[in-house]
Amino acid sequence: MRDMVWTREDEGTPLYLQLARSLREHINSGGIGPGSALPSERDLSEMAGLSRVTIRKGIEQLIEEGVLVRKQGSGTFVARRIETSGGRLSSFTDEARKRGEDPGVIWINKSYAQPTEEEATALQIGNTARVARLGRVRLAGGEPLAIEHAVVPAEFLPELDSLGDSLYHALETHGFRPVSGTQRVRASLATPTEAGILCVKQNSEVLRIERMTWVASGRIVEFTRSVYRGDRYEFVSDLKEI
Repeated sequence: MRDMVWTREDEGTPLYLQLARSLREHINSGGIGPGSALPSERDLSEMAGLSRVTIRKGIEQLIEEGVLVRKQGSGTFVARRIETSGGRLSSFTDEARKRGEDPGVIWINKSYAQPTEEEATALQIGNTARVARLGRVRLAGGEPLAIEHAVVPAEFLPELDSLGDSLYHALETHGFRPVSGTQRVRASLATPTEAGILCVKQNSEVLRIERMTWVASGRIVEFTRSVYRGDRYEFVSDLKEI
């Protein structure tokens, strides 16, 4: 970090933005790796010859951009870009644990209902069928990364009072683990509500994902719509020559 080049630009650019640019370039060039802790505001102030107020504003700018993340009681760290395979069927919980992170959930809603016409069509069930509506904020290391709204035929799940944080674990325990599926991913902008939940700026880039999965018998078990933070996630697919 000590080798970061700090040069002042023209007087028209605020100092905190100049600092943010230098830090961003230093991070992008590999000067400080993903997951590494940033020096303290005091150390950065001494290194750059800037006030701690300016340092704090520069850091806040990079936090808003998703370049840095702040962990309460631990400090500020370079954000990790999460690469996930676009061709592998896995759960948020399993993926987080594979990365060595502790997954968590904040429940928005967990209830039974009848499906909407769209949901009944997607799940290939009747309009009077009973479904479970599951709305969750997905966390990794205490950081909110995604919002998920799943609709599942109630017969595939245990009673909701006994439902844990992992939907796929509950389905597997009940004998209905998904074995295949389809997924659509599109770029979008966060609504004010989504931005507040995910701790990002309004109109930040997000990835909207629609997923449908099947059990071995061929029945559709899940219809889920999710919003993932675009500053943290990259979906990667292997390509093969036809």
